[in-house]
Parts: sequence; C-alpha cells; structure tokens
Amino acid sequence: MPVATIALPVSTGAASQPLLDFEAGEVRRAPDGWHAVLRIGAVDHRVWSKEPPAVGARYAAELPFDGDFEERGFAARRLWRAMNGRTAGPAFRDLSKQRRERLSEALRAIDAQIAGSTYRAIAEALFGKKCIPDRAWKTHDLRSRTVRLVQTGVALVRGGYRRLLRPGRSGE
Repeated sequence: MPVATIALPVSTGAASQPLLDFEAGEVRRAPDGWHAVLRIGAVDHRVWSKEPPAVGARYAAELPFDGDFEERGFAARRLWRAMNGRTAGPAFRDLSKQRRERLSEALRAIDAQIAGSTYRAIAEALFGKKCIPDRAWKTHDLRSRTVRLVQTGVALVRGGYRRLLRPGRSGE
C-alpha cells in the first residue's frame, strides 16, 4: 500500500480536522524519517513524516506530483475518510483471491528452491504427492506449472513485487 506523506503541523486557524492518534498505532524512527501505522477501525493506514509525530498536533497531507500521485491521493483520501468516521472503502488495487494464492505459491516455491529442493519436491509440497505421476514427470503439466511458479518467485525476489503497486500490472 502506498505511503501517505504528512507535512509539518498545520496552524490552529486552519479548517478543523480530527487529530491523528499516534498512540493507537505503531511509530518507528527510520533513517528517512518517522513511520507510523495507524489503526482506525479495522484498517491500517501507513503514514510517513520527516519530523517526529506530536500527539495533539494537526497535520496536512503533502502529495508530490510524481509517478505515485494517484496511489498517494487514494491513500490520503482513505485516511481522511477513516478519520472522519466513514468507511475507508476498498484498497487501491485489491488482488483477487486467485492472484494472492498464486503469489503465495510462488513465494513458497522460490523458498523451497533456495533451500535446495528439486522441482518434483516443490510440486509435491504444493500440490500433494498423489497428484505427481511416477512416470512422465518431465512432460507433466504440474512440472511446467512448478517451473513457472519458481520463475515468478525469482522475479518477485528481484524486485518484481513493486509492480503489484503500479498501474497496468498485467504480468508477474
């Protein structure tokens, strides 16, 4: 999920907005600033600030006009809706159940390959030993599927996971 950037505290003369309750979430210092996970209702909102967050201060969203503007704007709107007692709405790009399962299988497959497992052993772990034939393994469709899952896992590990957040993520 994209990170919504928050700017310095807004003066008290600005339009009244609900306060961010930093005590209700996790706040961590990092080399690039402060990262907070705010839980409002059942939704976690991730916020970044250059300055340490102050309880009771009012904040404004700072959204640079860059390649991530659409995602940042959507995240800022969801946070604003949640802060005002409204439903946050759907996530920016929800992954389908089938897609999530495939990505999970791909990560399991690459973990197994890194640990030294063969394609056959990976397939047995993912699909069950009963589904794997004793003969004709080299031409079986589950072998091809296992190879593709490992390739997808390699691509994710090499930074392809970032494409899950970008528009037009047709390929894995």
